[in-house]
Amino acid sequence: MVDVTIEEIEAVTRSALMAHGAADGPAAAVADAVAAAESVGNKICGLYYLESYCLQLGTGRVNGTVAPKVSRPRGGEVIVDAGFGFAQPAFGLGLPVALAAAREQGVARLAVCHAHTCTSLGYFTQAIARAGLIGIGFTNASPIVAPPGGKTRVVGTNPMAFSVPDGQGGVAMQFDQSTTTVALGKITMAKAAGEQIPLGWALDADGNPTTDPAAALGGSLVSVGGMEAGYKGWGFGLMVEVLAAGLTGSTFSRDVKPLKAPEGAPHDLGQFYVLIDPSEQPDFADRITDLANAVQTDAGARLPGQGKTPKSIVTLEESVWAQARSLAGQAQA
Repeated sequence: MVDVTIEEIEAVTRSALMAHGAADGPAAAVADAVAAAESVGNKICGLYYLESYCLQLGTGRVNGTVAPKVSRPRGGEVIVDAGFGFAQPAFGLGLPVALAAAREQGVARLAVCHAHTCTSLGYFTQAIARAGLIGIGFTNASPIVAPPGGKTRVVGTNPMAFSVPDGQGGVAMQFDQSTTTVALGKITMAKAAGEQIPLGWALDADGNPTTDPAAALGGSLVSVGGMEAGYKGWGFGLMVEVLAAGLTGSTFSRDVKPLKAPEGAPHDLGQFYVLIDPSEQPDFADRITDLANAVQTDAGARLPGQGKTPKSIVTLEESVWAQARSLAGQAQA
């Protein structure tokens, strides 16, 4: 294991992306997201994706130089065409416009269209909350979930995120979760480590419960609610699909090749955000504090997201850090 600063992770990620064809602006935006994920231990959305980003830049599956286009066709509607590029720079360009729209209208929607996977959705809703607004986000992914009673994969893990401002430039509450029992990355990481997965996470290709990650990857993940009540999570997954793909004109999950596959068509995924200005409720921050205090009545209880404190130095597997540095063209010490 090796201790690495978040600044080093960001710098190496940025260099690696630029070494494989990304322009400085998009590389910096993605590197910030990767570093932020690693700072809170979200390894699935951090350096875990760096190699695939670099390979896909080389094959053209993601455009690392495109300039996203922002439009505001209606007062409360902001649309960003990512042009098959990374989601982070597209969101970054659209956010100021969407914040202004929400402050004017009370509520606004921000649609990021034709984008690469955004990985950590909470990274984006958190930015909305830090600007003082409530942020709700949705995105779809490659197909890995079959409808209850079926075997054919139709939607992805289709996460949704929710971030609430604390009135002081911070985040009072946040959750970022897939609409499946577990994120797909945990299955792939278990397979790579030669480990079994808990019963209830996935089904094999015949629709039977499995603890074998390889069988799970050949089958489907179970929606939130588990084996008995997965229809509830399935409904949420479909809702996300409607918002993230239906309202952005992006590709439905069923037509997206695995996200880390080096070659193939662009992801063409959508991200859909709702921004809500709470300023009409002048004591909003105090009310959220009261809610937090009620939640924390019992020892160990807390609002979602309150247990994650970003670290300035994190511990990485040596192979992970060596790969990142190699991708950046840096010699190993």
